[in-house]
Amino acid sequence: MIENRILRVYLARMQSRLASIASPRHYAARADRLAEGKVGRLSAIVMALAAYFCLQVVAMTLLSRVAGTGVGVDDAEQLMYMSGLQAGYGGSQPPLYTWAGWLVAQLFGPSVLTLKIVKYAMMFAAAAAIVLAVVKFGYSRRAAVTAMFGVLLFPQIFWEMQHTLSHSVAVFALCSLLLLALAWLLERRSILAYAVFGFVMGGAILAKYNDLLLIAAMMLSALSLGETRAVILNRRFAISIGMAALICLPTLYWNLTNPGELVARGYKFGVASDKGQLIAAWLGLKGFARAAFNFAILPVAVFTLAMIVARVSPFATGRSRPVVESLLWRTILIGLAIGLLLVFASGATTFRDRWMLPLLLFLPVALAMRLDGLGDKGKTAQAIIINVAATLAIVVLPFTWYMHLYGGNGMGSIARIDYATLHRGMAADGPVRTVVSDWHWIGNLKLVDPDLTILSPEVPDFIEQLQEPAVIALLDGQQPSDQLLDLIAKAGYVPGGPAVGFNAPMLFSWKETERQVSIVRLVKATSTLAPQAK
Repeated sequence: MIENRILRVYLARMQSRLASIASPRHYAARADRLAEGKVGRLSAIVMALAAYFCLQVVAMTLLSRVAGTGVGVDDAEQLMYMSGLQAGYGGSQPPLYTWAGWLVAQLFGPSVLTLKIVKYAMMFAAAAAIVLAVVKFGYSRRAAVTAMFGVLLFPQIFWEMQHTLSHSVAVFALCSLLLLALAWLLERRSILAYAVFGFVMGGAILAKYNDLLLIAAMMLSALSLGETRAVILNRRFAISIGMAALICLPTLYWNLTNPGELVARGYKFGVASDKGQLIAAWLGLKGFARAAFNFAILPVAVFTLAMIVARVSPFATGRSRPVVESLLWRTILIGLAIGLLLVFASGATTFRDRWMLPLLLFLPVALAMRLDGLGDKGKTAQAIIINVAATLAIVVLPFTWYMHLYGGNGMGSIARIDYATLHRGMAADGPVRTVVSDWHWIGNLKLVDPDLTILSPEVPDFIEQLQEPAVIALLDGQQPSDQLLDLIAKAGYVPGGPAVGFNAPMLFSWKETERQVSIVRLVKATSTLAPQAK
């Protein structure tokens, strides 16, 4: 009898507890704690972001250490490049992300820790910049946190960036910082503000060249509004242009002197030169629309559901739209229009979702700002978005750890190769100083021996860097490309004998147990010609 009464009381309390957790007030209170709360003197949201990203740095570094795995395609490329500071690194990519990797590597060497510090420091800077920019534009802290979490809802950010991608992370960081610099410029219009805007603008270009679309759209949008036109037409804007040009000048010169490297990966756009103009335009339009849809669908769906639950419409009557919102919406629309014009002009038919990042990054920001002017219902929608995105960020954690170790299928499977065993097999017939290959998977060997020189045809100064003892390393029975052999010959080396094959184990893998690796020693060309001369 007593036990039944205790059980009923317990169940009643649990029911009350669950009801309170499921209530809108609970969601609003949790959103307010993130948006308005403090940890000591520091903002709660900034501390939460710092804790989250530091956890990822530590967890992924330790997991790689324990499992013994390497890293994926993009990180392996950075390991290969970060040994030297160059104005350009080949592969059609600008150098900003690699510069950051080189800088951190001076402290921690070419390591998983270095890779994760660079990635999550940039992601932290991007998220914090969005919060600060929205507040500086005059919106509430809840709108700022909603904007930040809305941006993190992009799958390419909260999912893909956490286990792959490199230059896109720099795009995220610099585009967000560009928004903050714009907010400061609109507020101050001082010489320093114009200089900072130009500095960030140059950094955005060096993050990835498609950031030029965002910069052009932002400038045209500002010119189209009477309230912001004077900011661009001000003679001080020449300071911004000059600063951006100064920052980009070394890389611009490098691109002019290495034109082949600039267009090395142009094949990714799938230019339909063999198809009619109308067919190419139709394929390009479909590809562009599909990439934009795939990129934006999750945050748009969450914002839409939140507004449905809160019973509010973004078109509801309220205060007139502030100039900042008009500026952002026009930037998005003009950016998409410029992108489409380039599609039709170039004949490109293939587009990856992440390429839409500079064009659609500010979409959740504009939506969050709009909700700020829709009263209590708008606040309810903001609270829902904050809670959904924060919960998703926590839920996804173990999956990001798994993907960090697993790497993925196809090219991503290089993360699971046992590079310690590969290194021992490679050096079985003698020490190795330089390893060359057709592809940057081999950059993972830097995790085993940081002193190795790792080269692929895209690495600048390939000929100057190749030094004995050197080997060619190839996966799965592949043969060295003519381009690689030509560079080796120009460096004064030739293959010194038949390939030596062995199997490298695969770690953290249930489908593949080993990969075939072929090693060919390189020797000085004169040493092979000497016997023939006799």
